Amino acid sequence: MFVFVAFGLIVIFGFHALYESSQPTQQVAVPTQSMSAHQREFIHKIAPEAQRLQGQYNILPSVTIAQAILESQWGDSKLASEYYNLFGVKAQGNTQKSAYLNTQEFVNGQYVTIKAKFQVYSSYNESLRDHAQLLALGTKWNPNQYADVTNAANYVDAAKGLQTDGYATDPAYTQKLIQIIRTYKLYRYDN
Repeated sequence: MFVFVAFGLIVIFGFHALYESSQPTQQVAVPTQSMSAHQREFIHKIAPEAQRLQGQYNILPSVTIAQAILESQWGDSKLASEYYNLFGVKAQGNTQKSAYLNTQEFVNGQYVTIKAKFQVYSSYNESLRDHAQLLALGTKWNPNQYADVTNAANYVDAAKGLQTDGYATDPAYTQKLIQIIRTYKLYRYDN
């Protein structure tokens, strides 16, 4: 009887292993090594404001920090390093504080390069505040646009909410954010 049960378990686990290996995995290219001094400095620079804004707008700091890392390439993108725009926020209306730059958008199943007008900020804190306000107050056409993000109880739900609520065009955006949060243990900044 024991041999039969053991054999049955081996067969079940074998099929499970075959099933798992046949499923497509969506790996996101995020480094798994320890953080560099530059990466630690970037997080330490923006984390206090992200935490302060959580109390005011209910946006999890881990998600804010992960978005800033992903979208600004650790603050190294031209948009972030020259214009303090951490999130790729496009300029609205006829604002004088804007810059035209190339950007990648995911359109009709592929990435395309377009030229867009981006908001210019005077500091990272101003960019973080504008981002938190956008998520908390929504868009002009839909004040509840990002309700799934602000109502999320954890970073996984908040990251999924960003995708569901139409924040990003990248179909792997949620997975990228979650992997960044886990890799760099950004959840420790959440209250």
